[in-house]
Amino acid sequence: MRRVDLKAVSWRKSSYSNPDGGECVEVSDDFAAVVPVRDSKVPHGPVLVFPASDWECFVTSLKGE
Repeated sequence: MRRVDLKAVSWRKSSYSNPDGGECVEVSDDFAAVVPVRDSKVPHGPVLVFPASDWECFVTSLKGE
């Protein structure tokens, strides 16, 4: 598996995240093939990296489409 350089990644918070700072998921749209995901409360913690097609299926299933 290829390593993904996350040093200069821009993150966006999920629109479903709690506005009080809890349950905050952030994703990056900086890569075409993969989607990095992290917990915004632990920005220097671990990052999960999903294939973009798997992430798209996941999001679509959450939306119920």
